[in-house]
Order: sequence, then C-alpha cells, then structure tokens
Amino acid sequence: MYSEAVTFSGGEGETIAGRIEHPVGRFVGWALFAHCFTCSKQSRAAIAVSRALAERGIGVLRFDFTGIGESAGDFAETSFTTNVTDISAASQWMASQGRPVSLLVGHSLGGAAAIVSAGALEGLKAVATIGAPAETGHAIRQFDDHVDTIEAEGEAEVMLGGRPFTVRRKMLEDLRSADVTKAVAALKLPLLLLHAPADSVVGIENATGLFLAARHPKSFVSMDDADHFLLRDEDTDFAASVIAAWAGRYIQSPAQPDTGTSAFDVTVSETAGTGPYQNEVLTRGFRQIIDEPRKLGGTDTGPDPYSLLSAGLGGCTSITLRMYADRKGWPLEKVSVGVTHTREHAEDCKTCGPDDRIDVFTRSISVQGPLTEEQTQRLMEIADRCPVHRTLESGSLVRSQISHKMPESEGSP
Repeated sequence: MYSEAVTFSGGEGETIAGRIEHPVGRFVGWALFAHCFTCSKQSRAAIAVSRALAERGIGVLRFDFTGIGESAGDFAETSFTTNVTDISAASQWMASQGRPVSLLVGHSLGGAAAIVSAGALEGLKAVATIGAPAETGHAIRQFDDHVDTIEAEGEAEVMLGGRPFTVRRKMLEDLRSADVTKAVAALKLPLLLLHAPADSVVGIENATGLFLAARHPKSFVSMDDADHFLLRDEDTDFAASVIAAWAGRYIQSPAQPDTGTSAFDVTVSETAGTGPYQNEVLTRGFRQIIDEPRKLGGTDTGPDPYSLLSAGLGGCTSITLRMYADRKGWPLEKVSVGVTHTREHAEDCKTCGPDDRIDVFTRSISVQGPLTEEQTQRLMEIADRCPVHRTLESGSLVRSQISHKMPESEGSP
C-alpha cells in the first residue's frame, strides 16, 4: 500500500489537496472520505480509516475541503454547501482518472455532507457514516458563545479544535438551512451508520433519527465505547473492517475492470500518479502498481517490470515444488526462492553479435524440513520443470496489435 498526493479543482474552483490511499490485495473499488468539521485529510480518523480500507482492497481519496488544511481558499467564505460541492468535484475528478467512486464515507459533519451529496453522485453504490449528525445545525454548538456576535456583526473569530477560524453569517445560515433528514429519506442507496452510544460530541439520538428516516437497505452498527474522533487504533480498525465487509456486498460490480469478464488475463494502464512511468496492473481482480526506480526517471512507487518477471519465476518455482512434495507426501516444510536478474555478454549464443547480451535469471532455492539428500536433489530437478522456467528458457512468441483513439476535442463529430 502507498499514499499518493494529488490536487484537483474543488466545487468553488479552488485547488483541493488530497491523498489517495492505494488498495492492496484483491481490488474491491474506490471510495471518498469526507472529514469532520474543521478537521482535515490529516485527521487521525481520516488517515487511519482510509488506510485500513485500502488494506482491505478499497482505495480511498481523502481530501481537504476548500479553505481547510492544504487546500486553497478562505474558510470564512465556505459553508456546508461548499463541502457538498467539493465532494461532487472530488468524485468527478476520480472518475476522470479512471477510478470511479463506488463508496462514500463521511465522518461527523462530513457524514452529513456525504448523505446530502450522495444522491447526485453518478455511479455511487453505497454510503457509510461515522458519528454523523442528523442536522447540520449541530455544528453551531461548537461556537454557541459567538452566535450573537456573528448575527449582529456578520462574522466572528472562533476557536475550533484549538485553532482560530473566522465564521461568517453565511455559514451560520447555511448550517441552519441544510436538511440532512430530508436527504437521507430521499436517499436510494444502501446506508451504513456507525455511532458510539456514549458519543459526547454528536449524541446517539442523531443516529436514531437518521436510521428511522432512511430507507432500506440500511444498517446500524454500534461503536461501543469509541470516542467521537476515533482516537484508538482498535476503533478505526473496527470501523474500517465493518465498512469494508458491508460495502463489499454493494460496490463490487461486473462493470468494474478485470473482475472476471475482461477479455485479457492482465490489463495494464498508465495512472495519473506522481511520475511518468507509474502503471496500474489488474489481474483477476487483484491490483498492483509497477514503476521504474528513481535512477531511471521513475518514482519507485512499485516494482519494475523485470522484478515482476523475476517474481513470476520465483513464485512458480515455489508453487511447483510444493505441489510435487505434497503429491509425494514428502516432509517439505517451507520453500523460499531468491531471484536475481542480470544482462550478461552472450558468450554462448551462436547467433548473437559481439555486443549482444542475454537475460540471465539466477535462482537460489531454499527448502526446509527433514528431507533426504535424494529428495532434495529431486526437488532441484523439478524446479527446472516450473512452467515459467520453461517459458523463459524456450522463448515465446508475442503477438501485438494497436488501436488509436483521438482525443474527443480532435475527433470527428
């Protein structure tokens, strides 16, 4: 798993800063994470839950709303509505990168924004919230002492989360007018509500109100004694595991790439990553990033193609030995294979020129267990029968075709 810094235009046209937590293992889908009021993409909940979801195959874009964290814009000019439009802009940007968002996750006021924005997001399959309020006016309680000043003078500086923020009458009115309960009642998507009964920031009655107003399919999961801000590792892990298990029922779609319906065994495509050579590899629903090392102009965010080829040889060797030993009933406890790839002078190649080189894969096999010398030697012979070994030594035929797609702006109408 790795984290990628990205930027895109928000709902107000300002530059939004985000981070994509790339998934590992079997690829499930892509999600957005909306942070709590005046928090940021760097809040503990945003980081921990996003990374925990990525570890379960769900890639996540977490981002700062306009005027928050590393995103451009003036917080004083924002409102709950701008948060909603930022979520929409983030979803559209992800789709433009070939990563359509299927799951929307929101924490606290970000959960309310997720509910309000969800109905208008194309391709969205499910919504999950953590400690979300049933009405956005709940956020006003964090600066109750300044409400009279804001209404009388138009703005006031308030302390939120230990930091000063300027809150203007526009935000106050917007928080009062947004109708989360109406939005959740109109939502035609599966909804998961996670909430702690003892939440001292957003009371459990908010979850009750949202759950009663929502349509089926809807689910509620108690976070037991969790803090509103998910300050413990066990709470973020629990939230992520529940969301991933629940969302897996809804967001996996035959329309997603490489879930068994692809015409190809492996699909490789360039990403919009941090370097020029980063590519995404999809095979049977599993996702992998390949890249080049920095010394060759890449950003070293994944193994290079030759490393994957070496891994194929090593993996095939280990699997072949395991299959053979199990079939024979031999006491093989563990197999480890080290592979090194080099290019050497083609001294033994009769058809090669004096400057030609050949690819050499040096394989070191380690076996553990009470094996006899004869069994160990036989396993060495079997290793040479590994299908990938045979493919590399015998050579292969590569048939290729190419198609050319013009950019839409240049193509014919």
